[in-house]
Parts: sequence; structure tokens; C-alpha cells
Amino acid sequence: MAVDVRLTGLTKRYGDFTAVDAIDLEVRQGEFFTMLGPSGSGKTTTLKMIAGFERPDAGTVELGGEDVSGLAPYARSVNTVFQDYALFPHMSVEENIEYGLTITKVPKAERVKRRAEALEMVRLEGHGNRKPSELSGGQRQRVALARAIVNRPRVLLLDEPLGALDLKLREQMQVELKQIQGEVGITFIYVTHDQDEALTMSDRIAVFNEGRIEQASSPRDLYEHPANEFVAGFVGISNAIERDGRKLTIRPEKIRIVRDGIPADGLITETGKVTEIAYVGMVTRVKVDLDKGGSVQAAVQNTESEAEPGGRVGEEVVVGWRPEHAVSIQGETSKSVQPEERET
Repeated sequence: MAVDVRLTGLTKRYGDFTAVDAIDLEVRQGEFFTMLGPSGSGKTTTLKMIAGFERPDAGTVELGGEDVSGLAPYARSVNTVFQDYALFPHMSVEENIEYGLTITKVPKAERVKRRAEALEMVRLEGHGNRKPSELSGGQRQRVALARAIVNRPRVLLLDEPLGALDLKLREQMQVELKQIQGEVGITFIYVTHDQDEALTMSDRIAVFNEGRIEQASSPRDLYEHPANEFVAGFVGISNAIERDGRKLTIRPEKIRIVRDGIPADGLITETGKVTEIAYVGMVTRVKVDLDKGGSVQAAVQNTESEAEPGGRVGEEVVVGWRPEHAVSIQGETSKSVQPEERET
């Protein structure tokens, strides 16, 4: 598959601080690709260098095979959607969406056609005459998205675009964004620190840490096969234990509380004491200090048949997990990410 974005040895420094440290990355055409990481990890700086808002100190940015490292933002086939929407408050929804087309002198009939298509794409038909102040936060974000899409860029860059929305609306917009991306077929590069958001929407995710990419792969592969302890801990909840000189991670939902009369065939089992119990709706989180050292958290599904699925604090219990669910996390970190990364 063709590559829309290729970063080679991309580096950005601010004085003695290296914000992005010689990363290599390829993003496929039509991919929903997410840069995930904590604040200060380099993901937003990388996005700004793709957009042209920051110049790299070393390395190159290629769009569609063309080196654009020295080009201004307006000369690149990219558009950016920000968290604060950046809409013109004195313009109507239609005028906001048309603005880029007007600047580039697209004929009026074509502008009207593309504006209508963009409004329909973001489910805002009938809102064209309203001002941004008359819209909800989710609607304003849709306008910003329509304004970016209407120019038909090769790549759409999204910098934490849902961060200002409340939880329910954010979850709704995650689904809608993924649907819209599939309909328009434009390559999306999305920046977020929210792991659930990344897992929900992405075809692939790159996990950033201290200016480097620790791992990039499909959401499932990233979660089930983290490359190292940082990825395991940042993406979801991780149980890290050491056994026989190896550091292992086991996800909480893979750990069972083994009850009397329940066969433990095929499980690795250990004994321990329950030290914490937290009811969180669909599951009960149970922390167990293991007799062999270390502790694990089990996510026990709440069912009608079990009033206390995790036992009681202080109770001695047996926990178990399947051997394949204990993943070694002693691998090296990596700065180079190609689109042929393993996916499962």
C-alpha cells in the first residue's frame, strides 16, 4: 500500500532539550493513525513538523513521496483540526467551511457543491446559516472538521480535537470521526493522550515516550503484545511481575480468581492475599499480593450469581492465568516504525 507520510530521522530540539529524537515513521494512505503518549512525549511536536508549523533540526518530512521539510504550511497538502476549533465567530457555518475555498479562488458553484457535501458528511445539514456561538461544542467541532475536509487535503492532522468535550459527547464523536474518515478516505493522523480514544478509533497507534516511538502497531497487538514495560503500563492496566529472571505483564481481565470446584486446568496458579477490592460497575477490581512476590490486579466480571466475586480483604485466594497471557516485556525500545509492523 502507498505511503502518504514518511518521517526519516526526524529531530527537534529546543536548546538542550530534545523534543523529538531521530524518529522514523511511515503512515499508509487512507490510514487512521494515532500518536499516543503523555504530555511532553513529542507527539504534538511531530504533528507540528508534519504540518509545517515547526522546522526540524534534522531529518525529513515526505508527503506522497515529496520532501516538504522546507515548505510553508500553506504549501503542503495537509489541514489541521485543533482542540479549540479556531472558527471565525463573525462568520456563519457555511462561510467558515467555505473560507479556504474562497482564499484559493475555487469557483462559486464548486464551493457551494463542496460545502453542501461537507455539511452532509458531518451531519450538519440545515445548520449552515448559524453562527458558531449558536452551536454546541460537538457541533462546532464538526464545523472545524468540515472546513478541513472541504479542501480535500492528502492528510488531515488532528491535535487533541475532542479534549474540550464532555465524556459522553467525546465517546459519540470518536465513533463519528472514525465513520467520517472511512467515508472520505483521507489519511488521518490523530494526536491524543487518551488510550481509550486511541484504541477505539485507530488502524495503528504509535506510542511516544521522551521523544521516541516505543512501539507502533494495531490496537489489538499493542494491547496484547506490548513491546516493553512503558507501553504495557501506559496502554491499559498492566500487572508486571518477575518470575525466573523474566519480567512479565498480564492484563487484569486475563487473571482469574480460582474458586473451589472450578478446574484450573491449563492455568499457572499462585496463592496470595486479597489487599484491595474496588467495585467499578461491570467489573470488580481485586488486588492480590502474591506469596511469591509482587502483586496483581484481577478484573472480575460482575454477575448476578456472585455477590462478592472477588472475595474479601484479607482472604487467602488462588489466582491463575494462561501461559500465553503472560507476555515478556524485556525487549528493547525502538525508534523506527514501518507500515509492515506485525498486526494480529
